[in-house]
Amino acid sequence: MVVQSQSLRDRQVASLEKILNLNHASQESSITHHGPTAADGLIPKATPILNSDGDPIWKVLVFDNLGRDVISSVLRVNDLRTWGVTIHLNLKSARHPIPDVPVVYLVEPTADNLTLINQDLSKSLYSEAYINFLSSIPRPLMEDFAAQIAEAGTAESISQVYDQYLNFVVAEPDLFSLCLGKETYWALNSANAKDEEIETLVDRIVSGLFSVVVTMGAIPIIRCPRGGAAEMIAAKLDRKLRDHILNSKDNLFSGQGPRSAPAAVTPTSRPVLVIVDRNVDLIPMLSHSWTYQSLVHDVLKMHLNRITIETPIDEENPYKGRTKKAYDLTSNDFFWSRNAGIPFPQVAENIDTELTKYKDDANEITRKTGASSLEDLQADNPNTSAQHLKAAITLLPELRERKAILDMHMNIATALLKGIKDRQLDNFFQIEENITKQTRAQMLELLNDSSKGSEPLDKLRLFIIWFLSTEQDIPRAEMERFEEALTKAGAEITALAYVKRVREITRMTMMTSAPTQPAPQSTGGELFKGFSSISNRLTDRFASGALGTNFENLISGVKNFLPANKDITITKIVESLMDPASASSSAIAKTEDYLYFDPRSANARGTMPAPSQARQQQSSGMPGGLGGLGPGTQASFGQRRQGFSEAIVFTVGGGSMDEYGNLQDWAKRTSAAGGATAATASPKRRVVYGSTEIVNAEDFVVGELARLGREDR
Repeated sequence: MVVQSQSLRDRQVASLEKILNLNHASQESSITHHGPTAADGLIPKATPILNSDGDPIWKVLVFDNLGRDVISSVLRVNDLRTWGVTIHLNLKSARHPIPDVPVVYLVEPTADNLTLINQDLSKSLYSEAYINFLSSIPRPLMEDFAAQIAEAGTAESISQVYDQYLNFVVAEPDLFSLCLGKETYWALNSANAKDEEIETLVDRIVSGLFSVVVTMGAIPIIRCPRGGAAEMIAAKLDRKLRDHILNSKDNLFSGQGPRSAPAAVTPTSRPVLVIVDRNVDLIPMLSHSWTYQSLVHDVLKMHLNRITIETPIDEENPYKGRTKKAYDLTSNDFFWSRNAGIPFPQVAENIDTELTKYKDDANEITRKTGASSLEDLQADNPNTSAQHLKAAITLLPELRERKAILDMHMNIATALLKGIKDRQLDNFFQIEENITKQTRAQMLELLNDSSKGSEPLDKLRLFIIWFLSTEQDIPRAEMERFEEALTKAGAEITALAYVKRVREITRMTMMTSAPTQPAPQSTGGELFKGFSSISNRLTDRFASGALGTNFENLISGVKNFLPANKDITITKIVESLMDPASASSSAIAKTEDYLYFDPRSANARGTMPAPSQARQQQSSGMPGGLGGLGPGTQASFGQRRQGFSEAIVFTVGGGSMDEYGNLQDWAKRTSAAGGATAATASPKRRVVYGSTEIVNAEDFVVGELARLGREDR
């Protein structure tokens, strides 16, 4: 029987639950890894430890900002209650003593955090402390902390101190962010960034990637292009993994811990870690996507799985105004799990299908119980049989939860539709699908057309995508006309000064591809059906506004197309490294010189000069960026043609929801391909995608490209 491997989110949740369980290993998890459970490579499900009365041990959870983000992305308040957490507080907030309750700390190992923990211990705020560091605490800091504890005489208050290797945030099952801020790309490409700052940033990236690898439980093969921050990070991570294996008797990958892979893991089943610099392809950071999760990220500015949208205070009376409402898109959200990566028109249809299914289920219950609605169900209703009432009461919580989730997605879809109409995002997406076919005259005409969208940034994004993609040479005089048209449209064009300098670099690394299959067309309008069904519900809400009356105009612009099924640059790079037998020759040519690091091998390693030396090697022409880093390890022919079923893909300088979605689509598509027999079928593929920070287009253009552009002027 084939067992589905656990996602990165599953593994992080299991680690967090163990922390909340006071690092207590359940009976199941204490079973040797040679048992059936371990052979599956799955982490056993833990259960809360109980006190003498049979209740969970109640505790206080204290975290810093990163600890808060790590927990809030995968666990809700109800989950914390299940594990006995009565209250959760920020380490830097004012906190009152709760002397009879133990405290669980989940913090970064910084000097400030250690000082605050020692102050808590000195004040006896809690009964005993279970200290968990998100990453490995440096020895000097640990010695300073021990000295503070000894001086204060509070050692007896500490029950545990653990390094947990969880300094990354998981937003989707296989999507992670190191939460290093939205200035990473600027720092790695600016001539004004100091070597010390780059060194610190690289060390934090290496620490985060080490934690991801530990959580996944297997030491990867590391591949990266020559030069730039990617090589520096790969070399440092390789060295960190080697040192850990050599210096730790029972290391984190030895099979002795719950995160470790089973002992039966073979070299061919190890994952490949692909590290690339953001400049390999800037287009996904700027593009207008058409999938549900990408639109939510772009239009509604999703951060840490939370979005805030405006909804009417009273849907029947829009004159009462609007209020802001926050929503969390969690792993328990069945609709988000199924539809996040689907094109939005299809999502609209699926919302209507789920609402119809909910109504049918609710009507079936009310029909059997004799109630007029779910709210009217009562135990003392003489017309209701005990059997039907029991069944109804059992189903009621699940139905109400389904209704709440569908109502939330109706509100989200409403906000997205308004954004699509106001900004004409469907038109921008359709143009970008065939961006290389746009002539200079067509692009100039579009920029000068005041009726194309309400957001000037959308035109700037479209122009940069075209500028980076086109093979046409653009004379200076014509470039000035483009800049004049963008300025007239209201766009801030500072970013173009930097984009001009990186154009030649990115054009050499980008790999465009024709669609792997024709884009589905809908003459009869299956998409129209989806939009029509949801519009019937939305029209009432916007009867007083423009969306309801002009909904047909919106539909007519988007009903006849779906995204072309094509792979973007990062996906083609990953394909050439995971499945070289199926990859295109152009993709293999681009990755032929990628360096090869194997932390378990005595030979596959490279050298790593300091950032100051890297800055002297500007032969690549990258403005302010890191040049070639000198000799690394050239992969042999066999290593270059080695296939993998699992990959971790990491972009240095910002990640994109488009890239995550495209990689997941490729993994599903190629896993489903293959012959009918087990011997010829393609292996099940899995791709984990991560970055220093998941950044939306507005923040990337305004916050980073524009800042670099000002430096180039």
